[in-house]
Amino acid sequence: MPLDLEEQEQLDSLKAFWEKYRSVIMGLVTAVLFVFAAYNGWQWWKNSQATEAGKLYETMMGSIEKGNKEQSMQAADDLQKQFAGTSYAPMASLIAAKLAADAGDAAKSQAYLRWVSEKAANDGYKALGKLRLATTLMDEGSAKSLAEADAILKGKPTPGFEPLWLERRGDWYLVQDKNADARASYLQAWKLLEKSKEFPQEARSLLKVKLDAVGGIE
Repeated sequence: MPLDLEEQEQLDSLKAFWEKYRSVIMGLVTAVLFVFAAYNGWQWWKNSQATEAGKLYETMMGSIEKGNKEQSMQAADDLQKQFAGTSYAPMASLIAAKLAADAGDAAKSQAYLRWVSEKAANDGYKALGKLRLATTLMDEGSAKSLAEADAILKGKPTPGFEPLWLERRGDWYLVQDKNADARASYLQAWKLLEKSKEFPQEARSLLKVKLDAVGGIE
């Protein structure tokens, strides 16, 4: 059926529009398809990584139950190297740090904690790594270790970890017999803990013991 004049004009306009903007339209369509494919590919990769990392983490837990320290540490190392972007890597490293510390290998323990504090994909794990590293450094007690712990605690706390940061700062003062400064930090931590419902009662109880040792709340 032949087109009338108005329909022909519309068709000619559409053809002219297509000729003018064809490359732009095709580029946009290609970009959208690429983004969609990339997103799906990324989701598949993340799920695959998490699955494989979970298997390796289970292997580590099994090795711990069997008392195989060497295999447990190797699993933690492999998780760092192969699956650093998953939550299993920092979890395994925190556990490995405890295993190394219990075995008397402070240097290895601190190496795991440094990895968590610097390379964990999750800020919460990074904060835990920093706090535990600061604690081990204070336990070591050398001037160099105390200086490193001081540098860590001078950093901005991860949101939600402010009470623990202040508590560790109080510990830092206490190690150096600066009881008044320790009490001030503990009191600040206590006030924040009293306002927060996220921390367990055990955290308050432990802080209360520390406060009582340097003069109490009042």
